[in-house]
Amino acid sequence: MSLIIAIDGPSGSGKSTVSKEVARRLGGEYLDTGAMYRAAAWCALRRDINLDDKDAVTEVVKSMDLRMPLDPDNQRFFCEGKDVTDAIRVSSLSRIVSKVAVNLDVRKELIARQQAIVYSADKIVAEGRDITSVVAPDADVKVLLIASEETRLARRAREVRGGDSQAQMEETRAEVSERDAKDSTVASFMDSREGVTTIDSSHMTICEVVDTILGLIPTKH
Repeated sequence: MSLIIAIDGPSGSGKSTVSKEVARRLGGEYLDTGAMYRAAAWCALRRDINLDDKDAVTEVVKSMDLRMPLDPDNQRFFCEGKDVTDAIRVSSLSRIVSKVAVNLDVRKELIARQQAIVYSADKIVAEGRDITSVVAPDADVKVLLIASEETRLARRAREVRGGDSQAQMEETRAEVSERDAKDSTVASFMDSREGVTTIDSSHMTICEVVDTILGLIPTKH
């Protein structure tokens, strides 16, 4: 019997770290849908496409050769034959990826790819911003993982800048709060919905969040 766990949440809520660990505990696969949008932005820029040109970006994404790893312990991404694992995480790309993420035709293309992966898996944890509402609305477990803005800023600052001083957090703000505001115009990941369990990770350890999610799995699994 297949098992789909869908986890949505804003930047810095801990969804990637938690999702990987849930997948490990289950011996299942892990899908980072956010990386797909980052790769799409990288690919368009590599082809010298203006990200504001929605039609041109869409055509790039439709033809994009993207190899997505599903092993939570092997997250190396290849786009157009190149290892882009590090390139899609740089701050400069983080600031502009929303231009691609709010492109509805791009979303349609990437959602189709995501659904093909999710619904062919035995056990999978998929995380992003519209997994519970669009990609896998019939998932066995649906979670909205949140945290306070300051907690999310501090987490992301430590991740990308090595510390959480006030200056480092301010540098990170555009990559977290502003991106969430833009993405929320096309994906519902900030508010609780019926059938979705909201977990506030602000004062929880990773293990506590993982245990909570595992406890939501129906007994039939």
